[in-house]
Amino acid sequence: MKDFAALFTRVDETTKTTVKVAALADYFRTAPDDDKLWTIALFSGRRPKRLITAARLREWAAERANLPLWLFEESYSIVGDLAETIALILPDPSSTADHSLTHWINELARLSSLDDDARKAGILAAWDSLPTTQRFLFTKLLTGGFRIGVSQKLMTRALAQATGQDEAELTHKLMGNWTPQTTTWHNLIEAHDPTADLSRPYPFYLAYGLEDLDDLGPATDWNAEWKWDGIRGQFIVRAGDHHLWSRGEDLMTDRFPELAQLKDYLPDGTVIDGEVLAFRNEAPLSFNALQSRIGRKTVPKKLLTEAPVILMAYDLLEDAGTDIRAQPFADRRARLAQIVDAVPDSAPLRLSPAVDFADWTTLTALRETSRDRNAEGFMLKRLDSPYLSGRKKGDWWKWKVDPLTIDAVMIYAQAGSGRRANLFTDYTFAVWQGNDLVPFTKAYSGLTDAEFRQITAWVRKNTLQKFGPVRQVKPEHVFELAFEGIQASPRHKSGVALRFPRMLRWRHDKPTSEANTLDDLKEMLDTYG
Repeated sequence: MKDFAALFTRVDETTKTTVKVAALADYFRTAPDDDKLWTIALFSGRRPKRLITAARLREWAAERANLPLWLFEESYSIVGDLAETIALILPDPSSTADHSLTHWINELARLSSLDDDARKAGILAAWDSLPTTQRFLFTKLLTGGFRIGVSQKLMTRALAQATGQDEAELTHKLMGNWTPQTTTWHNLIEAHDPTADLSRPYPFYLAYGLEDLDDLGPATDWNAEWKWDGIRGQFIVRAGDHHLWSRGEDLMTDRFPELAQLKDYLPDGTVIDGEVLAFRNEAPLSFNALQSRIGRKTVPKKLLTEAPVILMAYDLLEDAGTDIRAQPFADRRARLAQIVDAVPDSAPLRLSPAVDFADWTTLTALRETSRDRNAEGFMLKRLDSPYLSGRKKGDWWKWKVDPLTIDAVMIYAQAGSGRRANLFTDYTFAVWQGNDLVPFTKAYSGLTDAEFRQITAWVRKNTLQKFGPVRQVKPEHVFELAFEGIQASPRHKSGVALRFPRMLRWRHDKPTSEANTLDDLKEMLDTYG
């Protein structure tokens, strides 16, 4: 744990990617294999589940520090991070335990099987044997909220430096449904077994948002297709079985059982990149229809009927067991079209249609019809482009329609996390209903660091009430919010929910009386919902 804490400190103290990669590479060269494996797991989102509630941890930490709970809560509201608050307020450890990262993660597993009293004793004993940084990291693991300022891409680059392996090959190895309990460092990183884990997807190719059409050159070099609003996924058929992976490496095969029949029609050794869409009468439904199925491990018959899905196929990554990502997009798409054409129309598979356009002016006009088609705009792909890994500029672009916007009043603020733990960055917004302000959404991105610091100073001086880490503030500031879609929601007091809300700008020029109304939101719902 001492070495892992030293790695965390080196990474946390810098914003330079080269320094972070060097720190990680040094760690991967020297740490024990099981610790290296857990480090990869933590940095790729495979962290242990939350062991204990935050409320219980606050109570136990306050008791151990001999502080009244209200004073702990005040400290927490200033620090902004629970694990950091606990690490700082607890007394110095009475002993020192030099255990590994793996030991402490195994200790979490042991504690999870105990009753509350025994669990409390185990956690207090751990806190009492760890210095501040290690105590902070242990508490982060306890809460299930472990995050660090390192992307999986940076971690993979460091692994490549430490092991001498190709970065793209390592990226592929880290995909899939592995955990530290189901593999070893040797099997995951060092061993070469092309038949291992036939369910493993390829790294996704991600596009940047397009800013200027003039950068693209002739329209004849490009393929355009609608950017559908669903769940990006890879559908894999290998060794007679099928698997469906989301872009976030979530295995979601069982959530969409109607896609299982595709393994009977697709050739073995096929991997398709596409979009899972709610689909009826040969047209996509809104994302709202699909959202009812997200997160469900099993799907009742009613939902299968109300929100049937298809796979809208974009690209072919593997054909007859051969990786064809290096081939030009035009060739991959032509082969994909042949495969889809051989599948019965009754099966839940469609080829994403290419949009016919002679020039950029024509395509620009068509883009304005996107929302009428339940699409977000266009995907533009250079016809000679390979299928790359990660987010790259040049060959693939997403050209989305302009977002919907609304002016709203900030009424609550909450501290952020990570490097923003000392800033109030998470806000709740409201619109007018008569003389009342009705909350309808939260947003936490879109402003500059300087603006967040300015708002934080204002929040501290203008707090009306505190509800744990949340502060009710004077309704004095208007923000223009941008969002991709709007839908009805019985879970919200306003009756609506926004898709991907973010702050577009701080409206210093607008008084709160000129913010939008709930009727404005409902009119948007009627038009775009």
